[in-house]
Amino acid sequence: MNTASLKQDYKERIVPILMKEFSYTSVMQAPKLEKIVLNQGLGIAVADKKIIEVAINEMTAITGQKAVATVSKKDISNFKLRKKMPVGVRVTLRGERMYEFLERLIRVALPRIRDFKGIENKLDGRGNYTMGIEEQIIFPEINIDTINRLLGMNITFVTTANTDEEGYALLREFGLPFKKN
Repeated sequence: MNTASLKQDYKERIVPILMKEFSYTSVMQAPKLEKIVLNQGLGIAVADKKIIEVAINEMTAITGQKAVATVSKKDISNFKLRKKMPVGVRVTLRGERMYEFLERLIRVALPRIRDFKGIENKLDGRGNYTMGIEEQIIFPEINIDTINRLLGMNITFVTTANTDEEGYALLREFGLPFKKN
């Protein structure tokens, strides 16, 4: 897969559209996609340590970059949780890998979701967008036969946009299938 295609598309097609839409005076004012963060919260891992290893391997396969375990910050006795216990998995993608993952997400993974009608169009107020995925099996890198537990994840798109409108316009032009109002 040609990774430069989305990056080139951004420079040649998306930036001029955004400049026209928001009447920027410089190309540098156009919002950019800074990073994509994938996060899996695995509270169930308190009971079973293998879940973290499996999640790290799956996340690494999906993104092509080594995933790291996230650890708890404090003790919570009700959840049988100790400080520094692994409770999740995270990957931060930038540059080429980010564009490569975005392309696979838009063109391959999202169309595989059953009864898919588009993703919500609520941004965080600063032009960033987080979407939740309920099952990791929508990614072709995951072998369904080896799955023993369906795990969801959050995917956060961090942009340099100042407003939700700019962030929404940027992500829409990249091809994220937002629901029509």
